[in-house]
Amino acid sequence: MTSMESLIGLVNRIQQACTVLGDYGGADNNAFSSLWEALPSVAVVGGQSSGKSSVLESIVGRDFLPRGSGIVTRRPLVLQLHKVDGKAKEYAEFLHMPGQKITDYAIVRQEIQNETDRVTGRTKQISPVPIHLSIYSPHVVNLTLIDLPGLTKVAVEGQPETIAQDIENMVRSFVDKPNCIILAISPANQDIATSDAIKLSREVDPSGERTFGVLTKLDLMDRGTNALDVLEGRSYRLQHPWVGVVNRSQADINKNVDMIVARRKESEYFETSPDYGHLANKMGSVYLAKLLSQHLESVIRQRIPNITSLINKTIEELESEMNQIGRPIAADAGAQLYTILELCRAFDRVFKEHLDGGRPGGDRIYNVFDNQLPAALRKLPFDRHLSLQNVRKVVSEADGYQPHLIAPEQGYRRLIEGALSYFRGPAEASVDAVHFVLKELVRKSIAETQELRRFPTLQAEIAAATNEALERFREESKKTAMRLVDMEASYLTVEFFRKLPQEMEKAGNPANQATPNVDRYGEGHYRRIGSNVSSYISMISDTLRNTIPKAVVYCQVREAKLSLLNHFYIQIGKKEAKQLSQLLDEDPALTGRRQQCAKRLELYKAARDEIDSVSWAR
Repeated sequence: MTSMESLIGLVNRIQQACTVLGDYGGADNNAFSSLWEALPSVAVVGGQSSGKSSVLESIVGRDFLPRGSGIVTRRPLVLQLHKVDGKAKEYAEFLHMPGQKITDYAIVRQEIQNETDRVTGRTKQISPVPIHLSIYSPHVVNLTLIDLPGLTKVAVEGQPETIAQDIENMVRSFVDKPNCIILAISPANQDIATSDAIKLSREVDPSGERTFGVLTKLDLMDRGTNALDVLEGRSYRLQHPWVGVVNRSQADINKNVDMIVARRKESEYFETSPDYGHLANKMGSVYLAKLLSQHLESVIRQRIPNITSLINKTIEELESEMNQIGRPIAADAGAQLYTILELCRAFDRVFKEHLDGGRPGGDRIYNVFDNQLPAALRKLPFDRHLSLQNVRKVVSEADGYQPHLIAPEQGYRRLIEGALSYFRGPAEASVDAVHFVLKELVRKSIAETQELRRFPTLQAEIAAATNEALERFREESKKTAMRLVDMEASYLTVEFFRKLPQEMEKAGNPANQATPNVDRYGEGHYRRIGSNVSSYISMISDTLRNTIPKAVVYCQVREAKLSLLNHFYIQIGKKEAKQLSQLLDEDPALTGRRQQCAKRLELYKAARDEIDSVSWAR
């Protein structure tokens, strides 16, 4: 086989592989790029009773298509012709019946009908899913034709009212593609201006560079008329020459006239015709087949670089997506346990990156300590607690019936303890704020862990386990923070108060010295007590502002980094094989997507190998 003869066979094989995967003209390819659409093809378009089936049978040289009234072709038929050595046996083979070589074309005809009914039912519905038929014969040229349902105007009994538009939409989905060569079949005994095939081809290919016009039923024109204006391009010009054909008459079909005999009669018609004799060597189904074969080979050769580029690009995209989706999970429990632990470690890495600054989010914990906690401490109601009225009240109540002699120690203690209790709120709020940040970072980390996206059940289990762990850390952190506050209330810094009388004496008070009879337990005295307590509380506030973050980080953040999943690991180790399998029960949509990607990747790699195997020597 020469390199040029290999090209059509190459496209045939790739088209067959495309069909197996559901990639064909007019189909939804599930967001994958379509290899079918990149492949050059010849689509046969014509109205009902235009002679479309007869043209195809003449090209093949066999009577193999179903016939009847109404819409007979209800699925695209991808007809792949393979020229074989003259001594080889002729046979047909369907893609859906691999390995079955059919030599009886009556069986081929019946199988086309059966396969159509299998998809559409015995109704008059149509389907875009193609039937693939390959014919190996010494009497054909290498050529691929796509026979499409005939364009119609009205619905017949059993058809939906939209059938005409449905068929047109299907045909358009094929011929709209820039790589599609249109074989427009029109009967010569009708005005070319009313031809359904020419009307449609003019819309999708206004320049006519993709359209080959075929004129049928030349022998049925009224006596004294001819179709030279059409065949010589005066009525409607195309970039390619028009070809006239003379098909078998209905009487010939009824008599089962041999197609080889019919071809010979067609040739004699043109050679002896006074109207078409000068065009005889460029007329007839044999010439049409050779013309199409040569043009298709030429177009394929031109498109091969683009096809190769598309294939290589798509292989890269599919491999990248396969890496993102992940490989299938092994069936044995040991491998599944290993996979789960690896997924957990992947999540843990992402979570730690958030905390350590590799990803955003960890800075929100610092914000709790640097902004929220100081702001909460500043808002504590110490002004109200240490007001003159409250200080007098607390000190007086602390003394009971016996006024204090020198210093109101119990009053000081009660004022301080009361003030320190206010610190519990900001301490607890800091614990809760960090807990909320950690929970949010866990949620983000689960979502951002690429490997986990496949397994919603495992995601939910990790979320539940981490939330449980964070709750334990919060409780421990809260206890520790509260202890810090309670420790300040349990033991007051004695040195601070021992210095107070000395500082007061050093400061002196001229007004008091000038008026020795002023009541030392009056308003000024209580103000000094309030001021002293305020200074002490301020010192404690500075201390807690530093120690509460330390406690929270130690009990929550540090523990989250070190042991967030420790308890989960223990539980995983105890699970049975069935339970492990349930954790790795990935989203069915993802499983389906992986299978689609894998099959399509196989298709594109096979197509690349097919192209590489062809000799490109000119």
